[in-house]
Amino acid sequence: MITVLGSINVDIIIEAPRLPQPGETVVGLAYDLMPGGKGANQALAAHRAGARTMLVGAVGRDAFADTALVTLREEGIDLTHVQRSMGFRTGLASVTVDPRGNNQVVVASGANYEVSAANLPEGSVDRWKMLLLQMEIQAGEVEKAVSLCHQAGGRTILNLAPALPISEPTLDAVEVLIVNEIEAVALAHSFALAGSNPQALAKALAERRGRAVVVTAGEKGAYLAQPGTRVLHFAAPNVSVFDTLGAGDAFVGAFAAALDAGMPLIEACRRGVAAGSLACTKAGAQAAMPRMPEIEAMAVQLVIS
Repeated sequence: MITVLGSINVDIIIEAPRLPQPGETVVGLAYDLMPGGKGANQALAAHRAGARTMLVGAVGRDAFADTALVTLREEGIDLTHVQRSMGFRTGLASVTVDPRGNNQVVVASGANYEVSAANLPEGSVDRWKMLLLQMEIQAGEVEKAVSLCHQAGGRTILNLAPALPISEPTLDAVEVLIVNEIEAVALAHSFALAGSNPQALAKALAERRGRAVVVTAGEKGAYLAQPGTRVLHFAAPNVSVFDTLGAGDAFVGAFAAALDAGMPLIEACRRGVAAGSLACTKAGAQAAMPRMPEIEAMAVQLVIS
C-alpha cells in the first residue's frame, strides 16, 4: 500500500508554436482542461503500475474540484482523506507546450497550501508501509511527514520537485531521493557538492546522503547511485514524443509501485524509465500514465550500463 501526500490540481494546457520569453506574449491555438498535480499524478501512476494507493490532499469547493478528482475516482484510488478547503480554490497549473513537447509550468497552490502531515490517517506510515511525497505542498509539512514515517519505521520516497529548500535531517531520513537534472544541480549547490552531469550529480548526492539517489535525465534516461557502488545508467528507449508533461510523475509512480511490490532498486528504475518514456507518447499528465502490461513490455527492452 502506497500513501501519497501531495498536490491536486487542474491543468490548463495551452498548445503554442514556441515557449514565450520573459515579457513576451505567444498566441496559441488550442487548450485543454485536465486533472493534474504531482500528488494526484503519482498516485494514479503508481495505481496503474500495480500498487494499491491512497491519496491524502485537498481541493476547493469550486467547479474545478470535480475535474481534479474525476480520473482518480474512476480508477478506484482511495480518496477518503482528500479534504475540501473552505478558504482556498482548487490548485491550478498553467502549462504551455511547444510542438517538440517541451513545456513551461506555473502553479497556483490554492487548497494544496492547506495539506498537512496531520491529515495522514493513523497506521498509514507504519513499518513496511510506503509514503510518497513531492514538493507542491508546504515544505514544512513534507518534513513533518518524513519524520513521522521514519519514526514509525515506514519507507519514504521523496521526489524533490520543485527543488525547494529542505532540511538535511529530512533528506537523511528519506529512503530514496528522486530528482531531475535541474533539481539535482540545485540540491548539489546547496551542499557545495561538485558535479556537472547527471551521473556525477547522482554519485555526489548519494555519497553525501549515504542512501540511494535517482537522477532522471529526460531523453538520456535515468541514473541510480548508491553509496560505495558505481552509478548505473538506464537508457531511455526511442519514442515518438507528444509532450513530456507527465513523464517525471510516471517515472516516480512506477518506481514506487515496483519497490512496494518488493522489487530491487534496479528493477524499480527500469520500470520507472519505461513508464516515463511511455507517458511522453500521449497528451497531458494523467491521461498519459501507462498501465502495467505496457510498462513491463517496454522495461525488459531497456539497456543498463
